Amino acid sequence: MYNRVVLKLSGEALKGNSKYGIDPTTVKEIAAEIKTIADLGVQIILIIGAGNLWRGKIGEELGMDRAQADYMGMLGTIMNGLAVQDGLESIDVPTRVMTAFTVNSVAEPYIRRRALRHLEKGRVVIIAGGTGSPYFSTDSAAALRGAELHADIVLMAKNGVDGIYDKDPRKNMDAKLFKTLSHQDIITNKLQVMDSTAASLCEENKLDIIVFNMSIKGNMKKAIEGKKIGTLVKWEVNNE
Repeated sequence: MYNRVVLKLSGEALKGNSKYGIDPTTVKEIAAEIKTIADLGVQIILIIGAGNLWRGKIGEELGMDRAQADYMGMLGTIMNGLAVQDGLESIDVPTRVMTAFTVNSVAEPYIRRRALRHLEKGRVVIIAGGTGSPYFSTDSAAALRGAELHADIVLMAKNGVDGIYDKDPRKNMDAKLFKTLSHQDIITNKLQVMDSTAASLCEENKLDIIVFNMSIKGNMKKAIEGKKIGTLVKWEVNNE
């Protein structure tokens, strides 16, 4: 079983069946799943995207400056982080939200040593605001924080997709699910699971990744326990 993990959620996971926004019932369900692994004593670093509130594509369509659009996305991750914090604390899971840039009224600034202390005390640490800089995704933030906080693995929770495929399984019935891959496989074959910057960061820091379907209840716990689900992206591994 892993001791310290990065759990990466897409913002879209929070919208439930809605087209956008934050669905309270879905947040409670996600919080309950996170609680199952927190109760095992696992230290959790949670990174959430903002696709349910804002997407860079909208900014492009509006003719916005890329940096401006990215900052808006970072603010969206803070909103999502606060929603999940509320969901977790309502079921007695102590949680701290830390942000890559200062938003003192609602969250603590991200300070590495303080984050480590929270983890050691058994608190879930939600790190919002991405990396704090535009042009970097929340996937890159997950890889970066995972490396500097010495996580054992990055758990990439996907909605309705069982792992990494050679092509989109929603559009191609013959799509092949990979059981194991290397970071280089992701980069070289341009597999759409995370951006190349995030994959390179994980590779450089020998940080393995499990990509799994979070829509199936209990999968999060199975991933923590090392059971074979989804796709394992392992440092220097031969494909299966």
